[in-house]
Amino acid sequence: MIGCLAVTLDHLQLFRDIAHNRSISKGAQLNEVSQSAASQHLQELERQLGMPLVDRRTRPLTLTQAGRLYHEFCRDVLRLRREFNVALEAQKGEVRGEVRVASIYSVGLSEMTCLESEFSRRWPEAKLSVEYLRPEKVYEAVEAETVDLGLVSYPEPSKEVKVTPWRDERMVAAVNPSHSLAGRTVVAPAELAGLAFVGFDQDLPIARHVRQFLRESGVEVDQVLHFDNIQTMKEAVTLGSGLSILPERILQADVEQGRLRAIALEPGLSRPLGILQLRRKKLNRVTQSFLNLLLEMPGPKMRGPGES
Repeated sequence: MIGCLAVTLDHLQLFRDIAHNRSISKGAQLNEVSQSAASQHLQELERQLGMPLVDRRTRPLTLTQAGRLYHEFCRDVLRLRREFNVALEAQKGEVRGEVRVASIYSVGLSEMTCLESEFSRRWPEAKLSVEYLRPEKVYEAVEAETVDLGLVSYPEPSKEVKVTPWRDERMVAAVNPSHSLAGRTVVAPAELAGLAFVGFDQDLPIARHVRQFLRESGVEVDQVLHFDNIQTMKEAVTLGSGLSILPERILQADVEQGRLRAIALEPGLSRPLGILQLRRKKLNRVTQSFLNLLLEMPGPKMRGPGES
């Protein structure tokens, strides 16, 4: 019955995105078509197959048994197309096209700018597109194939997603220059007890890790504020709202400008960063080139105030 359907590769991708996101409107948005056009295609598809593919009574949408079968068909055909394109690129020996990356905010705009500059220098025919998302949204983007790679902290592999370890980043106590601890170079967790603290939103992996670190040290802080991104947290610390525990690398510019002080923790704490990719997706040449660049380039080192 599939053989008689008047569908294109774009149609297969549209249904795959509808199925993955459990939303006609989201699938339409990802494929840059109107919701009406997406709904009409789905209805025509169901008419030709003679059975429903989605249960419209549920929110979000759920697939029927026939819908699950067709979803698998779409994924298999699209995977074969990708593998063909990868093989063709290998024959040409060229690095061109676009690599799409989703990253957590704290990887840092400055570092991505540096990576983009080096990427463009090496492969001028290629393009790097980066969007910044919350951690769970990075996983969703990788699984939905709206991006090629994801950059997250505390990466967790799954049945669908593979993790390549990237690096470990040292965490430090970040304080305002007028803070009572600002003159210190090293601080023990016990010395943070009872101090005003600016933390991450409770549902973020980094928040759980910092809480565990403090708990294991027998420390309770006075969390006065919490945010879901490091830039806002840095601003709060700069304004004197409290101290925080943040990745040292992210503080580099602020330390150099004298806006913040970074104090080493003893015992130390670090956060792992990882690169996400879809297990079943063979990377094309441009994406593999960017992945190799990520693994090759070290993270920037911290410098103190006045150092060049």
